[in-house]
Amino acid sequence: KRNICYLSFPDSNSAAMGDTEFHFRIRSDRRLELDSSEILVDRDSPAVLKPDIAHYYGFVYFRQEKDSTSKRGYMQKNKSVASGFFEHGMVSIESSCHDIDQWRLPIPGRTLQLPISGKVLQIRIPSKKDKPGAVSSPEVYGVSNQEIPVKQSIPAVTIVSSIHDVDSFGCLQPVLPHLNVLWELVLIGEPIVVMASTPDICATTVQALINMIKPLKYASDFRPYFTIHDNEFKEYTTKTQAPPSIILGVTNPYFAKTLQHWPHVLVVDNCSNPGQSSTIKRTKNLKGLTTLDTTPGLYTKYLPIMKKDKFIIRKLVKQVPPGTRPQEAQNAMLTRHFLEQTQSFIIPLERYITTLMPLQKNISPWKSTPTLKPFDPDEFMRSLSKAGPQLTSDIKGNWENLYRKFFKSPNFDGWLRNRTAEIVEALQLRQIEMMGTADITTYIKGKAEVEIVDLILRLREKLSNSNVSINEVTRRRLSDHLTFVISIVPPDLQGILKNV
Repeated sequence: KRNICYLSFPDSNSAAMGDTEFHFRIRSDRRLELDSSEILVDRDSPAVLKPDIAHYYGFVYFRQEKDSTSKRGYMQKNKSVASGFFEHGMVSIESSCHDIDQWRLPIPGRTLQLPISGKVLQIRIPSKKDKPGAVSSPEVYGVSNQEIPVKQSIPAVTIVSSIHDVDSFGCLQPVLPHLNVLWELVLIGEPIVVMASTPDICATTVQALINMIKPLKYASDFRPYFTIHDNEFKEYTTKTQAPPSIILGVTNPYFAKTLQHWPHVLVVDNCSNPGQSSTIKRTKNLKGLTTLDTTPGLYTKYLPIMKKDKFIIRKLVKQVPPGTRPQEAQNAMLTRHFLEQTQSFIIPLERYITTLMPLQKNISPWKSTPTLKPFDPDEFMRSLSKAGPQLTSDIKGNWENLYRKFFKSPNFDGWLRNRTAEIVEALQLRQIEMMGTADITTYIKGKAEVEIVDLILRLREKLSNSNVSINEVTRRRLSDHLTFVISIVPPDLQGILKNV
């Protein structure tokens, strides 16, 4: 609770008046468990949106106004984002909680209409079956069990394209010439400090950095907003060991001195300033970085492996006439650029991992599910000459060196674990489907009683496996197999098996 309280207030002496919205992320003191409905959501969600059972997320609405009656000289309040709180107090919180309590389960692939404080948010829940960037769906579900037509008259409908979209262009505009460096640093899981004057700027910038490598999930730790009161403060500021793989967003000037030993510091200013310079030079010297008033830019000792994409930089900077392209369009262009660049990097990995899968002829309905062969980095490297990123990307550089650095990062471990789990699930599903269509009568002929009991237990295990999405036809076939096999064992054993 103490940590949450400190994170809910700006960690700097800011005299800025008005409202500020930002978010933070903290470690959970215990491993969170998913209930049965959340397991289903987790199973069908894309990797970047799977539940984070090791952390809590907080969303803050902070207001600061001058107040002569206060010793501080300001009125400072914060609350979780809820429309109307400062005007109507706890009544608005209670009303919002009642609305949220009526919301349906966030089923991946569906579009929901969610009432909140007199408005309706229309949000599509992404699915792992979506192509990257897909946002549309013909299905719209509301708060009841009945489908609601999209054209139904609902007041104040607000369409939210994505709750993870941020103003990436506005935040990264000061360092546009170094986008390739930032993309590499995030991809290989390097420790990065984002220094800003306010929590909303640093939190938004951290989120923008993480979004750079979509659809790859950022598997390292990240703190959109971090304070000197955080429980991990000593862990991250110690100079006795190398900084961990993490992205920190900070606002307190004290960090400019305590984090000088970190290899990469990104200083950002007002994200919404369209006139911000985009020609900040990159420097290798971090010793002069002692205050947050340092010129916005990227301060790093890292030498990029890949060459910068000058085309996207020119396209973002040069507008005719200047400043006429909407910010949304700039963000869309930047998002598409990073998406295509990351996909070019991932495609060879995806192509290689399919070669590790067992052959179809090696999958038997009556044997253990076959496993994947181990991922061999050297074998993968040898495949790059004919099936590398150069087939889909025009960016030049040493792709092999970039992959070798990537293999040492948490992002690779996370990707490999996730893809292995997905492939194992697909193999299990294929085996279950084969079991459902197999001739059970022929298989059990001549089998000993102990083998038949083992078959019964395996059929039950397949039917109860919540990690595999079994269609109703296959489920019915397995149930019929189970009923048949139980019927042929001795009556006394049938009674025992029914209670197992």
